[in-house]
Amino acid sequence: MEDWQKLLKFDPMPQLLSSKNTAIVFFANRDLLDKTEGSVGPLWKLPPTTKILKRQQDDGSWRYPGANLNIRSRANYNQLETYRLLGELVEKYGFNVNHPTARKAAEFLFRFQTDEGDFRGIYGNQYTPNYTAGIMELLVKLGYENDPRIEKGFQWLLSMRQHDRGWAIPIRTRDLKLNVVSLETETVQPDLSRRFSHLVTGVVLRAFAASKAYRKTSSARAAGRMLASRFFKRDAYPDRGTPEFWTKFTYPFWFTDLLSSLDSLSFLGFTLDDAEVKATVEWFLRKQQRNGLWNLCLLKDAKEKDLNLWMCLAICRVIKRFHTGV
Repeated sequence: MEDWQKLLKFDPMPQLLSSKNTAIVFFANRDLLDKTEGSVGPLWKLPPTTKILKRQQDDGSWRYPGANLNIRSRANYNQLETYRLLGELVEKYGFNVNHPTARKAAEFLFRFQTDEGDFRGIYGNQYTPNYTAGIMELLVKLGYENDPRIEKGFQWLLSMRQHDRGWAIPIRTRDLKLNVVSLETETVQPDLSRRFSHLVTGVVLRAFAASKAYRKTSSARAAGRMLASRFFKRDAYPDRGTPEFWTKFTYPFWFTDLLSSLDSLSFLGFTLDDAEVKATVEWFLRKQQRNGLWNLCLLKDAKEKDLNLWMCLAICRVIKRFHTGV
């Protein structure tokens, strides 16, 4: 048994290694047991990935199934769907810049980067630090970290911090609803004096955590400390604002929850000596079942049949990282 596994109540490896999901077995061996044999290349040809790849359009996007064009344009709906499906390819199948599909999708998303540096359109003309950072996280993981467009995005994120050094959705700091997304609506400037949102800050920190350079910055560390201070508490804003959303999970990560937050903090230099981290890891340990998996509340729209195994893999990665360091 690996040293990090001794922190667990039950051994999860039999469940992970006996899975019929080739990708889960591959990542369990690579990330948890440090077996480096083979590459991610074969995962790119599995039936689930082939199904996704067949749907990619010529411009690199994936078409959003259904759209209310009164909310956002077709292109911006496709931006959202491309972000979602690229996340599946990156997080579950290890896609990177060496795959032409990934490169086409990346260039499609870069089309939505403004001269200011943010990725815009999912909220119409409104700033969206959360989607900007979510897209940047995937682009960094694909291999674009040193691309000047990514650097421009990080500088924009740093410029959009609240005075308390966290992030919020700018239109929310003006007490406006998220349906203010028309392309005809002027971009609303943030009130930076308002409190940060842990929902938004948690997503933004995923981009910082993905970057080998930015995860080491004092800005990321300070925001991580603020995020941890809000575990199990209500957000300052109404979007997924009640404490129960901390404990609703899916994978790949989408919103901010306890696991996505711990995942980021484990890259930012936090350890089990940090009180909030320790208490939250212990919360997960109490939720482990005898079969090695976790009894968690999974989002209703998460239909992935192997989601429990993906969650198990993600939790084990985090615990190992806190135990051994990045």
